Formats: sequence, C-alpha cells, structure tokens
Amino acid sequence: MGRPAAYRFDFSGGALCLDFANTFGDRPRNREEHLGDWRDLVAWAEQAGVISRQEAARAGRSALDAERAFAAAVRIRNQMYGVFSALAAGRAPARRDLSAINAALGEALAHARVEPRGDGFAWGWTGDDSPLDRVRWAVVRSAGDLLVSPEQSDVRECASGTCSWLFLDRSPTHRRRWCSMKTCGNRDKVRRFHARRHAQP
Repeated sequence: MGRPAAYRFDFSGGALCLDFANTFGDRPRNREEHLGDWRDLVAWAEQAGVISRQEAARAGRSALDAERAFAAAVRIRNQMYGVFSALAAGRAPARRDLSAINAALGEALAHARVEPRGDGFAWGWTGDDSPLDRVRWAVVRSAGDLLVSPEQSDVRECASGTCSWLFLDRSPTHRRRWCSMKTCGNRDKVRRFHARRHAQP
C-alpha cells in the first residue's frame, strides 16, 4: 500500500515557531501527534514554505541524516512549547528550555546568510545544508524573533481543556481565548448550550 495523502497542517498560530509547536496538539491527553516521522516534517516544511519542492525531494537521501534531523526537530518543538506555554500562563520559562533554544539558535545563525531576493534581500541558509536542518533553524530563528519582540506578551494557549495550541492574540481587545472559533470555540459554545438545556427544569 502507498503512503496516505499528506496531512494538511494548520498555520493559524501567527508565527512559524507557534505553528510548529502546534504539530502536537491535545497535550493534556497526549493524543495529537502530527509528526510521525521525517516525511511528515518534510510535508509540514513544504506547506509552511520553509523548503521548496525540490528541497523536499532530496530531504531523505540519507535516511540516517533524516532521522537525526527529525529527532532534533521534535526535541526543539517540545522545548519551544515549554517556553511559550509558560509565557502564555504568565510564568517564567524553565531555564533548560530557554537554554536549549539558545543553543539551537547559535547553531542556526552560524548557517544564516543574507541573499538577494527580488528587488531586495532576505534571510537564507548556506547552500550545502541539509533541508531538514534548515527546517529546524528557520523555526528556531522564528522563536528567537518572537521572544525579543513586543508580541511576546501576546502569546496565548487555547482555553480548551483538550487543546494545547499556541497562538498570537492580535484581536483588538486582546481577549481571544481559542486557537480557532471554528473548532475549539465552537465546541465550547455547543457544550455550554447543552449544559444550559440540561440545567433547565
């Protein structure tokens, strides 16, 4: 049997690093893993625009390198979730998680470069790097950018008890509670509606 069609990832977090953290959802029940192996990481990166289709095609040429890069990406994903989840709750992040991001950021910046793009310039990576390593570096750079930006205080975690998605609250009142009103927000409305009906005599 062939591999099933690629999962369509959600990119509503407002920052690349938050979208990557959201590839694991429902952390309270440990149920929603969307990165089963390095192929899923490639699919996420291509959908996110982090790597091109050509880079995706050569990402798995070395199975050993692909597995190594995948394990490193999952590790940093969980450490980023620890940092941003703590900030969303008004707590200081664990020192070990912040240290891990700083170590990964140092590695990423050693491979970063400025290159021509259209009429201007954009960040890129040295040409001989593994596409899967570039995914991790792009995500970590996004985390560093967010941590030092004013939007750091706008990071939120979905209020649903069965969701752990992170997002930037850019609403006018800064009182957004749900990762998405179409999913978690709507489920909460339905739950409260039924609770009111059952409470009626």
